[in-house]
Amino acid sequence: MNHIGREPLLDSPMLRERYLDVPLAVDVRMPPVSLPLASAPQAVAEPTVLLSLVVPMYNEEEMIAQFFDTTLPVLETIPGVTFEIVCVNDGSRDSTLDRLLYQSSLDSRIRVIDLTRNFGKEAALSAGLDEALGDIIVPFDADLQDPPHVIARLVSKWREGYDVVLARRSNRDSDSLMKRMTAAQFYRMHNAVCDTHIPENVGDFRLITREVAEALKKLPETRRFMKGLFAWVGYRTAVVDYAREPRAAGTSKFSGWKLWNFALEGFTSFSTLPLRVWTYIGSFVALGAFLYAAFLITRTLIQGIAVPGYASILTVVLMLGGVQLIGIGVLGEYIGRIYFESKKRPVYLVRSRYQKPGASDV
Repeated sequence: MNHIGREPLLDSPMLRERYLDVPLAVDVRMPPVSLPLASAPQAVAEPTVLLSLVVPMYNEEEMIAQFFDTTLPVLETIPGVTFEIVCVNDGSRDSTLDRLLYQSSLDSRIRVIDLTRNFGKEAALSAGLDEALGDIIVPFDADLQDPPHVIARLVSKWREGYDVVLARRSNRDSDSLMKRMTAAQFYRMHNAVCDTHIPENVGDFRLITREVAEALKKLPETRRFMKGLFAWVGYRTAVVDYAREPRAAGTSKFSGWKLWNFALEGFTSFSTLPLRVWTYIGSFVALGAFLYAAFLITRTLIQGIAVPGYASILTVVLMLGGVQLIGIGVLGEYIGRIYFESKKRPVYLVRSRYQKPGASDV
């Protein structure tokens, strides 16, 4: 029988002892506990990152002292950043190496990579990227046409979450009219015939993350067109505009002939359209020859045999010979690239590396 809501039966002495001897109320209060007051949120300092400034140099003895006097104070003012300057001596024939070693002996943040000979700027830049230790890397020229203070703007843009920050020249008045015209034409032609588009008026000056640098190291080609390789790897990209300044001292090491060959390197590295064009040209010439033959046959049937035209024959032969030679030349450019790539030679060779002891300060 259920006794819901009733007093329990205490007829048994054992039950009476069990229930009546237990106090009805037990003081189980806990001593007061003081809870910490919520403190105001404190600002979290941004983690310090290492920036590597990669500077290829070839016969830049006139620029060494001015370069470091200008660049070091700027890098020291960038918040949340420590830095190293990786100087690649690309087989200089003047006193560039001696002056670099002097600067390196004064500051452990300056590293010098001495190549065995002049391999070219693209190879020297590749060496600098391979040697750089930074979380972010900035390729930079020693002529100071790219102002060092722009580096802080690149870092600020990178902190917004970008992997690549391009430095785009909004003003190229420091360059000659011919150089500006030929550069603009190169960018248009390259982007028209190549699948990989190069941003116009953007050189090697940019910021890339360690992830991008590691991706570039995986690219196996030895004939390197770095502007195209930077664009090929992709990643999330932003742009910072700046005005380019005149060269601080010395002279440019790129002649018109070297720039022409550099442009050809860009075309043949990222497009096979020049090869395909000659298929179309050959088809057009063959169609023209067929139509001209049909015309001659028709005219002969109607008017009879005309006097042979040696001048016209010679003109046609020379024209076709010139077209064939140009086509062979284009084909030779690609075969030459295959030839060099098949050798599997290293992009560069390092003779020595120099750095003042105490590099842990970086």
